[in-house]
Amino acid sequence: MNIIEDLLNSLSKSKFRGSFHLNNKLKLYVKEKGMDTMQKHAYNIVNERLKPSFIPNDGKQTPMKQVHPVFIAQHATGTCCRKCLNRIHHIEMNKELSTQEVDYIVKVIVTWITKNS
Repeated sequence: MNIIEDLLNSLSKSKFRGSFHLNNKLKLYVKEKGMDTMQKHAYNIVNERLKPSFIPNDGKQTPMKQVHPVFIAQHATGTCCRKCLNRIHHIEMNKELSTQEVDYIVKVIVTWITKNS
């Protein structure tokens, strides 16, 4: 297994993180749109909601309802807010995310969606 798969396996055992799943509607959405589109959406969401050094509503910027696969994946993978990114992925808070950090976060999200769709 690789590092991301090991991480996802560990997080899936958490009562909270393991409780997130894609409903049938979102699984169909993923199938219809494809993983390239999911990756584009993940980049857009991460760049808009997580990349800035200061996020005024940190911890509340990611919906928990079944509205988009990326949002569900973010909660399942601990990439939903800067606090979780710091605690789970050891990504420093209060600084703009680097390109490498954004790429890593998107890879984690897309890997989870691929495994769960």
